[in-house]
Amino acid sequence: MPSHHRQKSLRIPTGVWILGFVSLLMDISSEMVHSLLPLFMVTTLGASALVIGLIEGLAESTALIIKVFSGVLSDYLGKRKFLAVLGYGLGALTKPLFAVAPGAGLVLTARLLDRVGKGIRGAPRDALVADLTPPEIRGAAFGLRQSLDTMGAFLGPLLAVGLMVLWANDFRAIFWVAVIPAFASVILLMVGLREPASLNANKRSNPIRRENLRRLGPAYWWVVAIGGIFTLARFSEAFLVLRAEQGGMPLAMVPLVMVAMAMVYSLSAYPFGWLSDRMSHRGLLMLGLLTLGAADIVLASGNHWMVVIPGVMLWGLHMGMTQGLLAAMVADTCPSDLRGTAFGCFSLVTGLAMLLASLAAGLLWDTLGAAATFYAGGLFCLLALFVLLCSPVKKRGS
Repeated sequence: MPSHHRQKSLRIPTGVWILGFVSLLMDISSEMVHSLLPLFMVTTLGASALVIGLIEGLAESTALIIKVFSGVLSDYLGKRKFLAVLGYGLGALTKPLFAVAPGAGLVLTARLLDRVGKGIRGAPRDALVADLTPPEIRGAAFGLRQSLDTMGAFLGPLLAVGLMVLWANDFRAIFWVAVIPAFASVILLMVGLREPASLNANKRSNPIRRENLRRLGPAYWWVVAIGGIFTLARFSEAFLVLRAEQGGMPLAMVPLVMVAMAMVYSLSAYPFGWLSDRMSHRGLLMLGLLTLGAADIVLASGNHWMVVIPGVMLWGLHMGMTQGLLAAMVADTCPSDLRGTAFGCFSLVTGLAMLLASLAAGLLWDTLGAAATFYAGGLFCLLALFVLLCSPVKKRGS
């Protein structure tokens, strides 16, 4: 291939950047709410760690389970943008509910509806990234989208901290401000993204028929299994916020924990995505697991902010190493017309693992204390390492 053609094909497509900025705006909005929500529930509504684990686990797994259906639907219709707009739109419409919620009931309802929106948009959006990008730069493209998404995850809590200080801990006023970037993201997606020509407009078949599912081969299901065990080792980030609050950090400053995590995640996602196009997938995943294990040990060892912040930054680094890579591995191991379904199934498994992990974390926290929660996470890292050593995922694209 002539070098100028090659250069052209190796530029990350505009559509991926648009999807990244749409994610960034929605994440600013969501994280302004979510970085304060565990504190709002503990200090204002008097919820226990188990209740928070249940709400967080239910919310996150709802999103991931719905991804299956939206992924399958996007393969069946051959149209992904419509579902992405629907999902982001629902996410935007839930934001005012947090601001007016009189009690835990409406907070849970808003959280679940918000995650339904996330579920609807997730698999079609990931499949769009894969549709728009040539295979040889797929790791970099997923890394870039993840990086922009996660930039929102540290700008959101930063805004929340600033406004908490400015408005004397007025949770509800901050939840109202979060409405603005949410609606901006929906408008950008509607106006800015042109969907690539449909891959299977000519042959519309049910993606979850047995012969179609058979085309998702053993290599794909290994990636799913590894993703599931990975998620068991990584419970909801709400527990990182609670760990910081335990150490007596001033309430307005606690969201800085999420800022530290997201900043490291955002800065590392693209470089590690780029690296995943060039090195052994198994090696990079093992490195990510060791980093998560180190984060668990640090977080188990104390709750002073000087201990919590480095632990949380290690947590963010492991996310940067692994999340874009796992998405690229899913895209590499499935047929292009079943991408939505493949991302959906992957999300279903990791969603159930997240629910189990968050419930176990809340239970351990309430009965044995916070340290036990993080030590258990470390043990799951060892288990995941063992599975990875036995797995056939050896090199890029296999």
